[in-house]
Amino acid sequence: MTNIARYDPFNEFDDVFKGLFVRPMRFEIGQQTQLKMDLTRTDDTYSVKAEMPGVKKDDIHISVEGNQVTISGESSKEREEKKGEEVIRSERYYGKVSRSFTLPQEVDESKVVANYADGVLNLKLPVKARSAGRKISVS
Repeated sequence: MTNIARYDPFNEFDDVFKGLFVRPMRFEIGQQTQLKMDLTRTDDTYSVKAEMPGVKKDDIHISVEGNQVTISGESSKEREEKKGEEVIRSERYYGKVSRSFTLPQEVDESKVVANYADGVLNLKLPVKARSAGRKISVS
């Protein structure tokens, strides 16, 4: 019985780069940073823990509309290494991350508490108290 082998024309390029000190570069297109978060609930409060490393406190924006919550942040980083007058390496990064989610109950916007420390955003989202229906008498 014969073995069938798949021919890969791009495999030939690996032999060209062998012995050289050049590594082929790989670009990952369309990859976006995700905002990782945990959502927990107690009796009357939702708690959100969102990882936002590298984002400054002033660049975090939170909006609450009814039961819709949106968290967004923007970061920028520049680094340049110099030796004498010649720039050896220069790197830049600009990114924006955003996440929206809907809760089963409305949030009391006036009682929301947000803390940011060590790249982690902690939100306390208290549930809006439901009003007990009032009885209407017919006259």
